[in-house]
Amino acid sequence: MNKSICLYFQVHQPTRLRLYRFFDIGKDSHYYDDFANRTILRRVAQKCYLPMNAALLDLVKKYKGAFKVAFSISGSAMDQFDRYAPEINDSFKALANTGCVEFLSETYNHSLASLISPAEFRRQVEAHKKAVEDHYGVTPVAFRNTELIYSNSIGKQVYDMGYRVMLTEGARHIMGWRSPNYVYSAENRKGLKLLLRNYGLSDDIAFRFSDKGWSDWPLTADKYLGWLKDAVKDGGDVVNLFMDYETFGEHQSAQSGIFEFMKALPGIVISDGGFQFATPSEVAKNYKAVSDLDVPETISWADEERDITAWLGNELQQDAFNKLYSLYEKVSLVNNPDIWADFGHLQESDHFYYMCTKFFSDGEVHKYFNPYDTPYEAFINYMNVLSDFTIRVDDETSLLNVNFAPVSDVKKSDSEEEMPSKPVRKTAPAKSKAAKTSAGKPAAKKGGAKKAK
Repeated sequence: MNKSICLYFQVHQPTRLRLYRFFDIGKDSHYYDDFANRTILRRVAQKCYLPMNAALLDLVKKYKGAFKVAFSISGSAMDQFDRYAPEINDSFKALANTGCVEFLSETYNHSLASLISPAEFRRQVEAHKKAVEDHYGVTPVAFRNTELIYSNSIGKQVYDMGYRVMLTEGARHIMGWRSPNYVYSAENRKGLKLLLRNYGLSDDIAFRFSDKGWSDWPLTADKYLGWLKDAVKDGGDVVNLFMDYETFGEHQSAQSGIFEFMKALPGIVISDGGFQFATPSEVAKNYKAVSDLDVPETISWADEERDITAWLGNELQQDAFNKLYSLYEKVSLVNNPDIWADFGHLQESDHFYYMCTKFFSDGEVHKYFNPYDTPYEAFINYMNVLSDFTIRVDDETSLLNVNFAPVSDVKKSDSEEEMPSKPVRKTAPAKSKAAKTSAGKPAAKKGGAKKAK
C-alpha cells in the first residue's frame, strides 16, 4: 500500500462581541458586532472560501476521485454562512456531493467545553453533528476537537460518544522519539484511533509559505513532494497536514502564489505514485495503530507550548472561563433557546484567546489576531457581557424555586455526563521561549491560527 497524505482544514469564524460598556448591563442584551461579523465573513468568503472551494472541486473532478480532503466547520461558522453568505454552504455541499470530501464532528461553538463540562461537550457535539447533516447531507464519523485539544480524558469522552477516529497534534513533548507519521490509539480506549498533525510540514504551508526571508522560499510543489518523501523514508504510513482553511487567500494572500501551489500539488503527488490522498476515516481504516499514545496532560496545536495556555494561561482567562461555566446548571434548567444561543456564543474559544497575556514567543501571533488593543480590554468587555447574561439567567431561574450548589461543590456523576466539572485550577502563566516570525505574519511555528480581525 502507498503512503497516504491526509489533508484536513479547520473552518471557523467567531461571533465577535460589540463594545459592551458597563452602563449597558441590565439594559441592552444584544452582545454582538453584527457589522464586523458580516464584513469579515464576506471578505473571507471572497478571498478564501469561495475560490478555494471552487479550486478543490475542480481538482476532485480532474483526478476522478484520487484527490481527497477533509473539513471541520464550526456551527458558529455555519450560522454566519446562513446569515451573511449562503453561497458558501452551497459550495461546501457541492464538495460533499463528490464523495471525496469528509466532514468531521467538533463542538458546535468551537468551545473549550471538553475541559470542564462533559454534559455541555456532548450537547454541542450532537448539535454540530445534526448541523452537518442538515447543511451538507453527510453524517460525520471522525472527530476533531476545538484547536486539536486532546487528553486521555477527552479521548475517553469522544470514544463514549461513538467516534473511533480523532485528530490531534503531534506535540513533541508527547511524542518523544516517536513519529507523528503513524496511526496511534488512545491509551485508555484502544478502539479510538488517533491521527497526529505533522506540524513542521503543515506550518511550511500555513505560516512560512510567503516569507521571503525563509531559507526555503519559494516553496514549490516539487520541492514539497521531496519533503513529504523525506518525512517517511525511514518509516511512516501517513503525513497528516492539518491547517486553518483561511491559510488560503486570507493568511497567505493570493499574490503569494498559494492557490497555484495547491492546484499543482495533487498532480505532482499523484503522478509520482508514492503517495495516495486519503480522508481521516480512510487512514484509520487502512492502517493499524502502531502503539497507544498516553496524553495525561491536555495538548493542542496552539503556540510553542502546544498546550491550553493560549486560552487558560492567566487568571483573567480562568476567571472568565469558570464564571461562564458556573452558569451551566442554571442554563440547562431554564432551557430557553435564546439563553442557550448566547451561552454557546460566549463559549467560543476566541474570546479567551483575546485575553492571552503572552508577550514572548507567541505574543505577536496573539496581537495579530486580536481585535482588542490589550487583553485587559478583551477581559473587561467580555465580563460586562457575561454580567448581563448572568442577570438574565438569574431572573429566569428565580422563577424555578431551585437551590443551586456552587460549581466548585458539584461532583461529577459516574458517567461524567450529568454535571459540570470543577473550575479550572488557576496556575501561573506559562513561560515562553524566544520569538520567531515568518510569512509576514507572526510566529511561523504556531499551529491553529485565529481568525482575521
